[in-house]
Amino acid sequence: MRNTLAVSFPRTGLPVFGRLPRYIVAFLAMVSIIVQPVAAQSILRDAETEALFTDMVAPLVEVSELDADEVDVVLLNDDQINAFVAGGQRIYLYSGLIETADSANEVQGVMAHELGHITGGHIIRFNEGVKTATGITILSLILGAAAIAAGAGDAGMGILAAGQQAAMGKFLAFSRVQERSADSAGARYLSEAGISGKGSINFFKKLQNYEFRLGIPQEDSYGRTHPLSGERITLLRDVYQKDPAWDKPSDPAIEARFKRVKAKLLGFTADPAVTLREYPESDQTAPARYARAYAWHKSAYPDRALYEVNNLLKSAPDDPYFLELQGQILLESGKPDEALKSLRRAVQLTNNQPLIASLFGHALIATEDTQYFDEATQVLKAAVNKDNRNPFAWYQLGVVYSQQGDMPRAQLATAESSMLQGNYAAAIRSSQIAMAGISENTPDWIRAQDISFIAKAEYERNNKRR
Repeated sequence: MRNTLAVSFPRTGLPVFGRLPRYIVAFLAMVSIIVQPVAAQSILRDAETEALFTDMVAPLVEVSELDADEVDVVLLNDDQINAFVAGGQRIYLYSGLIETADSANEVQGVMAHELGHITGGHIIRFNEGVKTATGITILSLILGAAAIAAGAGDAGMGILAAGQQAAMGKFLAFSRVQERSADSAGARYLSEAGISGKGSINFFKKLQNYEFRLGIPQEDSYGRTHPLSGERITLLRDVYQKDPAWDKPSDPAIEARFKRVKAKLLGFTADPAVTLREYPESDQTAPARYARAYAWHKSAYPDRALYEVNNLLKSAPDDPYFLELQGQILLESGKPDEALKSLRRAVQLTNNQPLIASLFGHALIATEDTQYFDEATQVLKAAVNKDNRNPFAWYQLGVVYSQQGDMPRAQLATAESSMLQGNYAAAIRSSQIAMAGISENTPDWIRAQDISFIAKAEYERNNKRR
């Protein structure tokens, strides 16, 4: 498991009306804040976690009639209890949500809800809500200005304030309708997939307890983007309890995998003292050992980390993710030669899973033994061909090209990595150097040219925003 990059999510644009009074600007700013919970976040990538999420969401995607190849579940390194969709068919889950959930079934309830947003076209239809709300605001601006011009200053200010309040109320109501629609669609997908809604109800109860702790009024949801959790529980419980899948137990294999992923996530993201308190030495289960291995590695105690991993491998010698962690600990402890055996086996067992392969490629390069450089090149090229969204793999490919003296392709790989990390200035420089050294109109030259064009456009667009 590793942080890969900070990513900015696509933003839904707001209408532009030229120079607006501060009342309208305040309203638009408030809407912008409400609908954009995240501007940029750090993505967590992990082969085991992504495989689990794919298997958890697959039956829901199937009944939603979306294309399984287009739906992606992404984990963000943020301790908030949140999830959202942004652009295309991508579901973003916060690490805080995973840590809060007690079961995979609870997370599947969240996934089903987010799929409801996708199938409902809610991202696309967002502008409808803003258009209606701003229409009210503009009308109140005109009427208020007319009253002020006629000498009724107090009345004019009252019209402006009332218009802003009405506009916000209209927008919030629109948002709540979308949330209820997603709840309904999510319940339908769970039912059709034969998955119990108990997890969904249990997770809403957690959110309700959170609202209680924050002192959020429970009378009604007016003034909120989402219905109150209590309202959602009341509406959904009747639907779920009538469903044949209500008493169906969650898939035990999925639940066991979820416990492992949740443990390793805590070990990776939390302070080691927190992890060791949550999973004390007295707990000898696989998830506990997994969490402690990450905690000890994070604390720079490789021997203790390896002790936990070696015990895991005694009971599951061909578990690719235990082998991956063993190799990672050895590699990051300055023993790349010793890491090769574990990582090579993990790559074989996962059919060249690209995230694990990129770590293996890194280990091959880190040996500084030229006999491994050709293998590293092959492994890393295969990794980026399978998954070209991994800046770490691209960076390592650039390193090995550089070691082999192929500087143009080293620059091309660096440009790919820079693009993924949003460093457009570096991407422009590297792509242009690559073009200068690669034969014109070849596939690599054309790719470098594409990166140069895209990076320049993004760089100029970012400068205009400042």
